[in-house]
Amino acid sequence: MRQNISGLPPALQAAAKYIIDHPGDFGLNPIRTSASRIGVSSNVLVRLAQRMGFDSFEAFRTPFRSALVTDREHDLGQDWLANLQSQDAFSTAQAKLAQNEQNVVTRSLRLMKPENVRDAIQHIMSAKRCFVTATRASYALAYYFSYTGRMAHPGIQLVPRHVGSATDDLLEANSQDCLIAITVQPYSADTIQSMRFAKERGLRLILISDSDVIAPGVEPDIAFTISTRALHPFSCFTGAMAVLECLLGHLFDAGGDAARHRSDAYQKAREDTGAYWQPSKPPRVRRL
Repeated sequence: MRQNISGLPPALQAAAKYIIDHPGDFGLNPIRTSASRIGVSSNVLVRLAQRMGFDSFEAFRTPFRSALVTDREHDLGQDWLANLQSQDAFSTAQAKLAQNEQNVVTRSLRLMKPENVRDAIQHIMSAKRCFVTATRASYALAYYFSYTGRMAHPGIQLVPRHVGSATDDLLEANSQDCLIAITVQPYSADTIQSMRFAKERGLRLILISDSDVIAPGVEPDIAFTISTRALHPFSCFTGAMAVLECLLGHLFDAGGDAARHRSDAYQKAREDTGAYWQPSKPPRVRRL
């Protein structure tokens, strides 16, 4: 479909692009829902299925439903990994890297105790402001968590907000606030200073790191220990990301309808201001 999309009529192009961009949704949604989201008639999807060599729309959708729904991954086994290991040297290296990523995520999530998660969510949701800080490579994790998490809780703030130190943004923080700090070995001096500064002001401290004992004077209220083992010279962050994604899921659950409405409002604002590129829409089919 990717190879042939440029040769399709406009309506079929729009449908094909939607399927390529949203394979999971396409695999799960009824034909009318998919057609409505694309802005075409259901017949366009039937024609696209036929163009791709399928007898029906359902036959066209079945591979997407089977292959792209992650709920079934645990049933699919590790045959794909064993197959990689039995191929050439490059494929064997890929298998080792993939296995390491699986191990890192599994260990990080196994160490994520529900009681600690429950307390962390309580601290975040009850805080007036929840600051998130990290430096260098870890900064990307902090940015993502704050960018997404603020839709669940508007008090989540990334620090430092400007070029400077996180302590600049913590000067007026108090016991009604909390701090999420992300750092892995070699530990950031700036992040350690921020954690000490926050504890002096009575903030609750949530630490995400490869150890819960990283420096004197750093005593987190809650620590999520992650695996960072990598097969390259730098730390692996997939475990940390998995932990953050779980926290985000809990935050949106705790935020309820207000969080969902806030997320919808953010999305609408982005669409209204042209934040996302949109292809030209095909002409709507006139329904008689």
